[in-house]
Amino acid sequence: MSGGDIAGLIAAGVFAVLVAFLALPLIKLGGVFDETRAAIKELSDNVTPILEESTVTIQEANKQIARVDTITKNVAEVTGNVTSLVALFAASVGGPLIKIAGFSAAVRAGILSFRGPKDTSASAARRRRSK
Repeated sequence: MSGGDIAGLIAAGVFAVLVAFLALPLIKLGGVFDETRAAIKELSDNVTPILEESTVTIQEANKQIARVDTITKNVAEVTGNVTSLVALFAASVGGPLIKIAGFSAAVRAGILSFRGPKDTSASAARRRRSK
C-alpha cells in the first residue's frame, strides 16, 4: 500500500463521515416535511366541513334577508296607505270641525255680549266670598 492509497482511504473515510453528518439533518428535515404534510391534510379535512356549513349559513341568511326585504316593502306600503287615510280624514273632517269651532266661538261671544260686562273689581270678589 502506497501513500496515495492510504490518502485515498482517509479521504473516502472523511467523505463517508461527511455524508453521515449531512444525512442526519436531511432525515430530520424529511420527518418535518412528513409532519407538515399530515398537518395540512388534517387541516383541509377539518376546514372542508366548516366551509360547507358556512355556505349553508350564508344561504339561509340570504333567504331571511329576502323575507325581511318583503316585510319592509309591505310596511312601507301600509305606511303610505295610513298617510293617505290620515290626509283624507283631515281633509274631510278637519275643515268642518274648524268651521264648527268658529261658529261655537261666535255663538259664545254673542251670548256673553247679551249678559253684560263682568264685574271684576275687588269688592265683587269680596261679595262672592261672603255669600
